[in-house]
Amino acid sequence: MRKLIVSLVALACAATASAQIAFGGSQASDRQIEYSQKFADLNYVGDGEAFHTLDIYLPKVEKESYPVVVHIYGSAWFSNNSKGMADLHTICAALLDAGYAVVTPNHRASTDALYPAQIHDIKAVIRFIRGEAAKYKLDTSFIATSGFSSGGHLASLAAVTTGLKTYTLGDDTIDLEGSLGAYTSESSDVNAACDWSGPVDLQNMDCGEGMKMPKSPEEVMIGVPMEGNENKYALLSPIFFANEKNPPIHIFHGTADNVVPVCQGERFYKALQEAGAKCECVIVEGGGHGFNMYTKENLQKMVDFLNGVRK
Repeated sequence: MRKLIVSLVALACAATASAQIAFGGSQASDRQIEYSQKFADLNYVGDGEAFHTLDIYLPKVEKESYPVVVHIYGSAWFSNNSKGMADLHTICAALLDAGYAVVTPNHRASTDALYPAQIHDIKAVIRFIRGEAAKYKLDTSFIATSGFSSGGHLASLAAVTTGLKTYTLGDDTIDLEGSLGAYTSESSDVNAACDWSGPVDLQNMDCGEGMKMPKSPEEVMIGVPMEGNENKYALLSPIFFANEKNPPIHIFHGTADNVVPVCQGERFYKALQEAGAKCECVIVEGGGHGFNMYTKENLQKMVDFLNGVRK
């Protein structure tokens, strides 16, 4: 078992390191990241751990405060230190140019701690933003989450569990909030989310052609196989929490995604629509897992969506 997990971690790390042009999506862009200030390696829990650090980027055009987008890297939940590769020259650059402060957090990997540790980390990030807003010129009247791949999963999960502290399904009860950091009295609610190629229906990852591994990343994160533990997988899945009270969510997914099949985004969009939630969806013909996804058109759609929610 340990040998298998080590092998999976090695695979994920190799993919992440390859570039920004492999598992982490194509980063080729003529857009440069420009910012007025960067606050690096802030520990949002106060435990001295690198996996509990984040970076804050403020737009080049200086203002008294900025609306916030938390953008989460993709790694199949295997990386605990990839905030420096979180789509900086594509998604983050576009957000900064549009006047949003961008927060890129690390979070615990599935080999550091089992789920729900990962969503506890993201909720702690959001509470930290509210608690430290004045210090870093953050406008907490608007906080959105965004993410690519497994980051899209966490961004979506943070959105659809807005207002929920715990949830019980059958014999399984999950703590969705956690108690990390100094700002537990602050809210972890978000106003919107953007899901880029995220796995969002973990009970149905075989809905299309995607990446196959001896042991799936979601099984590593939960610690048990799906058979006989269906409720645990439902409670990991953003699609399960779709309801009319969800904040607006924009989904981006490519038809040629060979890691997370496009049916994941399509199913999420349908579930949100049927639940009465506000949602938008762009299915990119020929778009892969990051490849051909970060076009100027799609990045502008993201910005327009967030601007529209703020109005």
